Amino acid sequence: MIVVVGVITIGLATDFGSEPSAEPTVQAFLLDWQQQQFQAAAQLTTGSPGTVGAQLAAAFQDLDATEMFLGMRGVVQHGDTAVATFTASVELAQGRHQWTYQGRFGLSRSGGSWKVIWAPSVIEPSMAPGDRLAVQTTFAPRAQILDAGGRPLLAPSSAYVVGVYPAALASPPRTAAAFSRVTGLDQVQVLGQLRSAPPRAFLPLLTLNPASYSKLQAPLAAVPGLHAKRVQMRLFGGGRDGVIGQVGTEDSDALRAEGAAFQPGDTVGLSGLEETYQDSLTGTPTTKVVVVNSAGAVAGTLWTSPGSAGTPVRTTIDAHDQAAASAALAGLRASGEIVAVQPSTGDVLAVARHEAGALPLPEGGALNARLAPGMTFTIVSAAALLGTGIAANTPVPCTDVTNVGGQTFTSDSSSASTGQPFSADFASGCGTAFATLSMRLSPGQLAAAEKDFGIGYPWDLPVQAFSGSAAAAGSGAPAGLAAETIGQGGIRMSPLGMAMVAAEVESGTGHVPVLVAPDPAASWRSALSPGALAELRGLMRQTVRSGTGRAANLAGAQVFGQSGVVRTGARSWLSWFVGYRGDLAFAVLETGRSQQQAAALAASFLGSAGPGEKR
Repeated sequence: MIVVVGVITIGLATDFGSEPSAEPTVQAFLLDWQQQQFQAAAQLTTGSPGTVGAQLAAAFQDLDATEMFLGMRGVVQHGDTAVATFTASVELAQGRHQWTYQGRFGLSRSGGSWKVIWAPSVIEPSMAPGDRLAVQTTFAPRAQILDAGGRPLLAPSSAYVVGVYPAALASPPRTAAAFSRVTGLDQVQVLGQLRSAPPRAFLPLLTLNPASYSKLQAPLAAVPGLHAKRVQMRLFGGGRDGVIGQVGTEDSDALRAEGAAFQPGDTVGLSGLEETYQDSLTGTPTTKVVVVNSAGAVAGTLWTSPGSAGTPVRTTIDAHDQAAASAALAGLRASGEIVAVQPSTGDVLAVARHEAGALPLPEGGALNARLAPGMTFTIVSAAALLGTGIAANTPVPCTDVTNVGGQTFTSDSSSASTGQPFSADFASGCGTAFATLSMRLSPGQLAAAEKDFGIGYPWDLPVQAFSGSAAAAGSGAPAGLAAETIGQGGIRMSPLGMAMVAAEVESGTGHVPVLVAPDPAASWRSALSPGALAELRGLMRQTVRSGTGRAANLAGAQVFGQSGVVRTGARSWLSWFVGYRGDLAFAVLETGRSQQQAAALAASFLGSAGPGEKR
């Protein structure tokens, strides 16, 4: 019954029974067109099959479409003429967008058969002879990683944009093929972009940093119709400090791994905050379907999918302190690293890295490296010892050699003394004194001090960061405990972790570091008594005033700290200095075996960073 009623309804609408219906022709034409059988569809029109088929195919290619869905809405028939209406839905940008519009075309009957009256307006009603469709996709500039004051952390740097003027290409397929061979980008997708772009406007295809462009310059120059433009942009300035991170562009392996279609202007964060906040920083592109006339000008916009600009990410980095850290490192002949934090809040204020000379810095950067901290860890072990009855003036011999649990520990002979107080042992970095004193500690006491300083705390920063680990403390082996007391054995710390240790000594409050504002920060009161905390500060001050950190003894606001040198390989060493000055705590590393190296680097940094007043 339903079928019969439907047939009768259609018959009434199309004078069924008195003349042939145009509806079968409309349905066949739309189906062939939808299935990309363009020549078959062209046979159902009044135009030249070759010309019409080419125009239908070109429209699909010009949109860089992946699929098209066509549905008949109705047919109004009057004698030998008829008008059909339809709905078209076209998937663009590999299915990211769907453009839907209403179309219409006329039909005429001749010799008992219906034909679609051909005109470009059959494809889209606003198209005139000589017109073509095109797609414009525009990405807003990638949003920036900002410092605490809202200024971009990336400075403008050179970049090279390579692209084409589509109308000037002798053979778009040949250009697409050559460009794809050089860059590894998908040839079909590149060709789709060439065909769908407005023909007379410059179409940027790939953005390269200077090093990448230098490698590809010669083969790119051989691509027909390709042009290169040198520009300035805030895109490629991210370093290896592990904070800002690196950015990849259209040919990035990361985009290929995601299965992303090639889209000019696309960027992807590869590391650091650029990777963590990828979606926020990129926003979404604006996509338009336009009509381009025979002169190559845009005659009208048919559809727009508005994009959204990326959202900047504001960090806690202080521009002044960051500049001071970078300047201090810039003059080094060796490699070095600086991280600074604010003791009163836990905010990360500066992270800088400099690679020079034959010895590289360890992997992981200032935030995530897993390093033996050496004697700088005696800040933690001294805090544990101060709770066992040891005081700054307690006589503790510093010997050249000592044996704990069957393991031999040595100290620099220049610091050996039989009558010096504990404060002098700390200031001179006497490892044998601390190894001997470890026998006063239980593993639990040292572990408690480590926990109080946040070592092993599960930080939740937006980039990889390491709060430290102390694998040997619970083992109970005297030798292992002695080694851990002097920052060796199972102890591993990042520079950031050690900076947070110094920060807790200054403020009396421990914090989880904060890198992106306004992330919440966990905090806790130090377990040290006010008296013990004052003694620990006194020990760190003596190191700078007369001990291994005296190169950091600046005029003005006092500097507190501890030095250390750690062997990292057969012929490689790291000089550490960890401390604070006012509301600025820091950890400084430099490749080299002198304790004064890192202390001198810290002095250079602090001289420009200022006294670190409460902010």
